Amino acid sequence: MALRLDGVVPGSVALVGVPLDFNSSFLRGPALAPARIREALFSGSSNAFAEDGTEVLNGRLLDAGDVAVPVGATAFDAVEKGVAEVLERGARALCLGGDHSVTFPIVRAHAAHHPGLEILHFDAHPDLYDQLDGNPFSHASPFARIMESRLASRLVQVGIRTLNPHQREQARRFGVEIVEMRDFSSELRFEFAGPVYVTIDLDALDPAFAPGVSHHEAGGLSVREILRVLERSPGRVVGADVVELNPLRDLAGVTAAVAAKLVKELAARMLR
Repeated sequence: MALRLDGVVPGSVALVGVPLDFNSSFLRGPALAPARIREALFSGSSNAFAEDGTEVLNGRLLDAGDVAVPVGATAFDAVEKGVAEVLERGARALCLGGDHSVTFPIVRAHAAHHPGLEILHFDAHPDLYDQLDGNPFSHASPFARIMESRLASRLVQVGIRTLNPHQREQARRFGVEIVEMRDFSSELRFEFAGPVYVTIDLDALDPAFAPGVSHHEAGGLSVREILRVLERSPGRVVGADVVELNPLRDLAGVTAAVAAKLVKELAARMLR
């Protein structure tokens, strides 16, 4: 499926697939995720409405297809260009990964259109490695690249439960606000003054809620807890992604259905 922009109009939210997983450090499979998330989203197993009453699947959430991602050094440029084309049409991009490395070029496109961008990041891992296994563009490194490039004025991470000394130092270096899972509260909320980009790595969730990921990390968030933080944190959400679904590890499509639920709720927030 190629990127198609004919129906993308100002004020809409465009669903953009980014089928890239060659920066994964453990298992491949997330490149298959955009198709699985679409299948769950448009399956008819649930209705068109988000929880706040917004009718999402009524033509306001448009499927713009997938970015054609080459393997190699030009991949990120292709992703950035595809997302930028959506933003240039006055729409908002809701991207389906792919591994988490795709967030770097997606955010690069958003930062050019939204100065002062703030990021709300849900994950088991902070993804702040300077490099992993010799790869500075690993799915374990996107936020190091984002922050050193000054693409975001603020980075807030929720659900983290794998911090090591290197990543703690990176967090201090970049001024990252981290809410570790052991400190999580159901009353958690954030105030965002500028435009907000939301990125959800599905392994932020406990494996009981999202078994179809490459890196199972017990002790995580529930779907409801992510939704509650989103709802309790006012701000203008200008873009988002849902990443790291690995359909090869999913059970009965459970994680794809969770991803589709998050996509619908994010779309409603972006359409406000």
